[in-house]
Amino acid sequence: MALRSVSRRLGSRILNHRSFVASIHSHATSFGFQEVKEEEKSKLVGNVFTNVASSYDIMNDVMSGGLHRLWKERLVGKLSPFAGMKHLDVAGGTGDVAFRIYDAVYSVKRRALQKVDEVSLEETQIYVCDINPNMLNVGKQRAAERGLRDNKSLVWVEGDAEALSFDDNSMDGYTIAFGIRNVTHIEKALAEAYRVLKRGGRFLCLELSHVEIPIFKNLYDLYSFQVIPNLGELIAGDRESYQYLVESVRRFPPQERFASMIADAGFEKVEYENLVGGVVAIHSAIKL
Repeated sequence: MALRSVSRRLGSRILNHRSFVASIHSHATSFGFQEVKEEEKSKLVGNVFTNVASSYDIMNDVMSGGLHRLWKERLVGKLSPFAGMKHLDVAGGTGDVAFRIYDAVYSVKRRALQKVDEVSLEETQIYVCDINPNMLNVGKQRAAERGLRDNKSLVWVEGDAEALSFDDNSMDGYTIAFGIRNVTHIEKALAEAYRVLKRGGRFLCLELSHVEIPIFKNLYDLYSFQVIPNLGELIAGDRESYQYLVESVRRFPPQERFASMIADAGFEKVEYENLVGGVVAIHSAIKL
């Protein structure tokens, strides 16, 4: 799983890529394979996650065969959480990434190695930001089940990735897992990520991406379009939402193009790592 670094210049491969976003007029965007007005997309996406909130993590397990857990562990490993950090996890309503960051910070072994004092631990703040209150409610319930209902290190915030309520230069880290393809304006979400990060802050994005190996791609497409919507109907009682999911992945920019968008937002040291042949990719960058 080699890392690929990306410079600011656009290679010929990127210039030749005719993305869907570039092909439609400025007041339209994609909702899966549909073209919709920009003001409609957030409502449509909101309906998707309202419908799937209660079964979201179960479906992640079923669809990925549990691999999403390893992908998220990889994401958090790249973050290298530390005591006293202020971290923002966007589109993370169910808390799946935030709990992993919390566990990493509060790990007894890590604390011993880093000689962490209790004051630093108490200063740790992990903000879980999601635009959908239903997803946040699932996360809060999971926190309560873990005995973390009133834990001050976990802060639950209803908010929009394109218009964050946090101060400039206020966060040590920013993560977004399986969320950025659902925003209406990816560029705005990236600009907001850059704005809220401190100098030296780390940006990490885990997202379903594009498979390039021909035979594997054919099998992946078959699984995506023939199996996943049926699983959604069987387990979550919602075929349409999971049909949107697989379509939205195909509309998301390829790895190189997305990396260039991150660089265009001002980030440095942009690189990405493909997992499972590009089924998912982790993009990382630093605000210098």
